[in-house]
Amino acid sequence: MTATMNNNPFDAVRIGIVSVSDRASTGVYVDKGLPALKEWLTRALRNPLTFEERLIPDEQARISATLIELVDAGCSLVLTTGGTGPALRDVTPEATQAVAHKEMPGFGEQMRQISLKFVPTAILSRQCAVIRDKSLILNLPGQPKSIAETLEGLKNEAGESVVPGIFAAVPYCIDLIGGPYLETDAAVCKAFRPKTAIRTFPA
Repeated sequence: MTATMNNNPFDAVRIGIVSVSDRASTGVYVDKGLPALKEWLTRALRNPLTFEERLIPDEQARISATLIELVDAGCSLVLTTGGTGPALRDVTPEATQAVAHKEMPGFGEQMRQISLKFVPTAILSRQCAVIRDKSLILNLPGQPKSIAETLEGLKNEAGESVVPGIFAAVPYCIDLIGGPYLETDAAVCKAFRPKTAIRTFPA
């Protein structure tokens, strides 16, 4: 468990991050997924963050058990990376859907739309999102560059949003399921909420 605690008025948030990889979990190569997730989330969120990190193999029962463990530990948001392609060992979506109370198909659809701007093989990706209890679970791509692109979206040279990233919808989703209020850094990712759902904080 790692934490970044700041003296600020925002809700403390516990986030589960899971890298699913046979080879990285056995030390064949260094995992890049967990550092990429932590780096982006630390930049994007203004809340005090506590990370629950897991590096596990591509085993469906193990993935499902890990997701349940993180939700039960109080993680309002759980992000996975890896294991979402069509290969025989890619079972992260199945493991995620097995623990779902609700499915949220829009997240996967938008991730593929973003990746299709770069490669036609984005249609082979099977990322999904589900809700379990009061937690949102998101399957993300395996590459650090793709992780950032799907979370943050695509911007033009002027820094203006061209294709919205999925994280813009995450804070309001967590509001709706009874989780903490996530405050984003608009320079990284501007969260969207209806006006009636926006809180104001001291400068």
